Amino acid sequence: MSNHSSTDISKPKGNLAGFSRYFMNDIVSGFMVFLIALPLCLGIASASGFPPIAGIFTAIIGAIVTTFISNSELTIKGPAAGLIVIVVGCIEEFGGNGMTGGWTETDMTAYKAALAVGVAAAVLQILFGIFRAGILGEFFPVSAVHGMLAAIGVIIIVKQIPVALGVSATGSPFEMMQQIPTYFTQMNPAIAVIGLTSIAIMFVWPLAGRRVAGLKKIPAPIIVLGVAIPMGMFFNLTQEHDYLLGNQTYHLDDHFLVNMPGEVFGMMKDLTLPDFSALKQPFAWKWVFMFFIIGSLESLLSAKAVDLLDPWKRKTNMDRDMLAVGAGNLCASFVGGLPMISEIVRSRANIDNGARTRFADFWHGLFLLLCVAFIPMVLHLIPNAALAAMLVYTGTRLAHPTEFVNVYRIGKEQLAIFVTTLIAVLATDLLIGIIIGIVLKMSIHVINGVPLKSLFKPFLEVQDVDENTSLILAHDSAVFSNWIPFRRQIEQLGLVQRRNLIIDVSDTNLVDHSVMEKLEEMEQTFEQEGLHFEVRGLESLQPFTDNAHAARKRGLATVKRITVVSDESLKDMLENEFVRCGATGYTSFPCSGRGLTQLVNREEPNDHQYRIEVIVTPAVCEMILNYLRSDVLPTNHVTACVETVQVVKATQFEPVAELKEELVTSNH
Repeated sequence: MSNHSSTDISKPKGNLAGFSRYFMNDIVSGFMVFLIALPLCLGIASASGFPPIAGIFTAIIGAIVTTFISNSELTIKGPAAGLIVIVVGCIEEFGGNGMTGGWTETDMTAYKAALAVGVAAAVLQILFGIFRAGILGEFFPVSAVHGMLAAIGVIIIVKQIPVALGVSATGSPFEMMQQIPTYFTQMNPAIAVIGLTSIAIMFVWPLAGRRVAGLKKIPAPIIVLGVAIPMGMFFNLTQEHDYLLGNQTYHLDDHFLVNMPGEVFGMMKDLTLPDFSALKQPFAWKWVFMFFIIGSLESLLSAKAVDLLDPWKRKTNMDRDMLAVGAGNLCASFVGGLPMISEIVRSRANIDNGARTRFADFWHGLFLLLCVAFIPMVLHLIPNAALAAMLVYTGTRLAHPTEFVNVYRIGKEQLAIFVTTLIAVLATDLLIGIIIGIVLKMSIHVINGVPLKSLFKPFLEVQDVDENTSLILAHDSAVFSNWIPFRRQIEQLGLVQRRNLIIDVSDTNLVDHSVMEKLEEMEQTFEQEGLHFEVRGLESLQPFTDNAHAARKRGLATVKRITVVSDESLKDMLENEFVRCGATGYTSFPCSGRGLTQLVNREEPNDHQYRIEVIVTPAVCEMILNYLRSDVLPTNHVTACVETVQVVKATQFEPVAELKEELVTSNH
């Protein structure tokens, strides 16, 4: 990522002056993104049941149309792996088979019907953009969205493994998971060699790039093409023939290669119009809303993520970006293209390669146009197995095990929502799956004390602190389902009226994980606008975990109380060491008593003892106990016990480095 910041250089703008000033930065980045986008667009289209060239159409239109509508400077618009599941599901319901058995007239009919669905969904996106509904992405809970994306990753993997092995396969995700061993026993060896080699490159190349700096600049998909195309030529995939391996005969032909035009400007023959008669079928509208909701949500989330990566911290107008994506989808669907979104992987590559303005997106689309117009014959040499390998890698990134770990660290309830959404999507579909995740989250909120009346409506009290600052006092709850009106109040007072804001959540029963993240985003937005944004009252709520984004609820917090009885000579040493370990205070007083040995021997009580008590977090407790076990107990007679206690404010006992230094110094 570029190291520039808004403080050392003026923010680049995608206007006429920016076009000429940043020409070299943008065209170089556009070319690098083109190299990554080319195989991915082909692979995503094939996996979606569209002709491969449909993905190129989408990327070209996204680059040309959205560049001049959206104010997002660094996002790359185009087809995304996250939409594969929706598009291929639509194709299959209209009677197509996702090209698993070769392109047929039935596939063409389903393809045209899906284009009509895309047009209707695009119109909804345009309307949402016009009526300032870009805030839609703020409603969905973070864990449910991540669970949905992880499920999409799993589905992509299980559907692309057969393609990488040269096997035709259909079925539900769970059915295909069970069939994976069978796919390996039935694989076409020549195709499997290409597919498995490509998968290995996709996973190993990034690791090699971490060790050898120069390799990181070459995208893994380009290496895959550089290896897979010669392998396809070696196996003579352009010619139909059989080969014998062991006692079995296998068939090869250009069905295993990307289907592309065979002549210069042959793409014009592949332009396809939608069949709007398909919209007369009631089930078509289910897919219209799936395209609209999931596509819009993914696009908004990606655009927000790119804003966070932008070295100049420029802010995307989400309503305008939604309008741009809708306009792009409308044009793409009218010529035979896939749905598009703001795509995060290519956008990250755009930033890493030094893009300055939106014209990098434009150049990447222009390079794609030149490529598909003048050398489609070369693109025809790309094996489908190589494209499947790239999608398998993409799927593993969406459903990586670290996603489960990260969600668990935020809270067990978040992991439950994440896993439930994932399984529900695999068992049903995306829409039903995410609805189940949302319902579960609401149920957990109610269990945690959120009043039903505040699930969708925040109860806010606004007070003026001074002429430049307002206080918003939140009552009952601040959760994902009532966040949109809460956010509108924040934006109206702060960003529109240009006032500093203090948000006080001390009177809420629950602030959930999604709102914790969004409050942090608002703080960054206000900072960029030169305004002050402060959240108060979190210390009166107890976090579910130590994670900064963990949900917080009213109640007592669980901490540890350590009681140590030692000889008076050890008092100062123990107090100092406890503070060094992270204790924020201690209580000590002289005491007398007799232990077991003294009781048995009828000895007098020991009057030179001290009792020291500290209340600490579990982590600090473990550090203190380790210190006692290793440095004190082996050579000194010390009694130590630990109790679990509850306190009103856990933050009083969290380690503070400055306080620790001061206390240790004063004790010396």
